[in-house]
Amino acid sequence: MVTSFQRVPRLDEVSEQRPIRRVTSGVRAFNSRPATVEALRKLRRVLPGDPGFGDPLSTAGRDSAATIARIADRLFDDEPTATQELGLGALQVWQSILEKTGRGNGAQRCALLFTDLVGFSVWAARAGDDDALTLLREVSRGLERSVLANRGRVVKRLGDGLMAVFPSAQLAYGAVLEARQRLADVEVNGYHPQLRAGVHTGEPRAIGGDFVGVDVNVAARLAENAGPGETLVSDAALAELDPHRVTARRKLSLRFSRPKGVPSDVSIYAVTPRS
Repeated sequence: MVTSFQRVPRLDEVSEQRPIRRVTSGVRAFNSRPATVEALRKLRRVLPGDPGFGDPLSTAGRDSAATIARIADRLFDDEPTATQELGLGALQVWQSILEKTGRGNGAQRCALLFTDLVGFSVWAARAGDDDALTLLREVSRGLERSVLANRGRVVKRLGDGLMAVFPSAQLAYGAVLEARQRLADVEVNGYHPQLRAGVHTGEPRAIGGDFVGVDVNVAARLAENAGPGETLVSDAALAELDPHRVTARRKLSLRFSRPKGVPSDVSIYAVTPRS
């Protein structure tokens, strides 16, 4: 029979470990103290950058600060701590520096495009899911190829439409014209897709991989109020279109009321290619 013996720490070893344990315990208590966490949050409000950096929206981007924040989030406890706030504060400042050098997610001058299909919902309810899915795949293929061919980027897909950003309104409008050409021969169960679009140029706030702000709302409302096969643009977008290539008509008819969410100082035009 073999008997195992557990070593008993010497008295001097126990004495040495007690101060270390007290320090460790003190650090942990300081790190999780609500007053400490709140003080650091107040400090973040005066630091450069977004004081809310760290939430899912702000860390959804592709820049290095957002990437590190997503990785670090997996290491943080569910309860807020001082070290967490210090880390996010550092990343917040880092991202603000990236924004100032043009590599972050601040306000960016760009053209915003929204599209959707006229009468799609009514047709899809009658045609069924299989035909609706077939059509959406065809439309998505034509739309997204047109966006990429005109130096655009698809921000998100919106059912039967999408949101995209471009360096200029001319490129956004070029994508619309190309998409209509690609979709000209598409037909599913008697439905021929008619694309309507809205284009506005502004400086939306980039949050992660998305954009928010009044400028986004303006572009979306223009698309919603466009007729079958029509493209509505704001005066800011019209200023970037080549007057030798488009014809613009101001929307002043009685049947057209100003869309909700479009500021009163924004003029709205329907544009068509000049023949």
